[in-house]
Amino acid sequence: MTETGGPSGPGGTETPKPQAGEPTLSQVGEPTLSQVGEPAPSQADTPTPPRGEVPPSPAPEQQWQSPSGATPPPSPLPSYQPPQQQYANWKVGLGRPGVIPLRPLNLTDILDGAVTAMRKYWRMVFGAAAVTAVLTAAINLVGLLLVDTTADLERMRDLGPAATDQELMNQLFGVLGGTLASSSISLVATLLGTTILTGFLTVLMGRAVLGKPVTFKEALREATPRLLPLLGLTVLYTLAIMVAAIFCLLPAIIPYTFWALASPAFILERGTVMEAFRRSVKLVSGMFWRVFGILLLATVISSFLASIITIPFSFSAFLSIFGDLDQMYIPSTGDLILQSVGTVIAQTIVGPFTALVTVILYIDQRMRREGMDIELARAAGIATPPPPQAW
Repeated sequence: MTETGGPSGPGGTETPKPQAGEPTLSQVGEPTLSQVGEPAPSQADTPTPPRGEVPPSPAPEQQWQSPSGATPPPSPLPSYQPPQQQYANWKVGLGRPGVIPLRPLNLTDILDGAVTAMRKYWRMVFGAAAVTAVLTAAINLVGLLLVDTTADLERMRDLGPAATDQELMNQLFGVLGGTLASSSISLVATLLGTTILTGFLTVLMGRAVLGKPVTFKEALREATPRLLPLLGLTVLYTLAIMVAAIFCLLPAIIPYTFWALASPAFILERGTVMEAFRRSVKLVSGMFWRVFGILLLATVISSFLASIITIPFSFSAFLSIFGDLDQMYIPSTGDLILQSVGTVIAQTIVGPFTALVTVILYIDQRMRREGMDIELARAAGIATPPPPQAW
């Protein structure tokens, strides 16, 4: 270090300190290393500023500019964007042209589809239900009037404490025989009404799923040729459940569930009775408890609503529960007629619900197992997505 304060040179000589007003190398235009293409000095070679001073901020990176100062023209090619994979919207599926979405359904979709069909086609649904309910109630009333058990009930009521066991058994068998005969007539009427209503509503639901208009005459004309074989199918289905119920409740559940979808399969697929039973077993297999649970829930809902509706029309029988227990209730002709009216109203309002749930459950099982949602979408005029291609 010299007296003038300058650093010593490479040869040991002292470098004089520039005087005030004397130009330096940078002021006379000597190029630096960075200006001639050489690498810029590293950060370690950068002189450290004196203590207390803030180093100057580096200059921002300069964008390329043409010599004339004009900005470069935009590239004619579009910028690359990675493709976005599209996933199916399972809430909508392939759309909803009718009363249900075209995708595998849950419990809410099935119940909502039945209620929606009843609201959208209420004239046809409740009209057909009213006709079948009146027919069933009329046959039941005629059977009760023909097989009069009133006399047997009155004789049983008049038996005193001195009656022998043989007299009691005779009167009891007489009441049971009359009750069995009237129940058989009621069962036949119920099967007939159920067959007509199921066939009509199945055809209606086949159009309602696609959202296509249908008239009462068209649905009846399409269902009429299948009603007689459908009646035979319904009789076989009911007998199988009754025979299984005689032995135990659990075996009755098996034909009740496995053959529950035979009626809609017979109407919509136009096969034979035995083919309909086999189709029902195939569709239910693997989902036995799900199908059973949905059918049981629909039956419980229908029975609960029907009992609420019929209670005011069975007021006399309801009051007899709180009366003298020693006195046997014997309904009069007026009570029977009033009960029949209540049954007609209940079956008109509630009866279609179970039938529609069964048809929707059949369609749901086919969408789950056979891809029927794609066929329904094409029938409704909805463009289905192309199948995925393997690379």
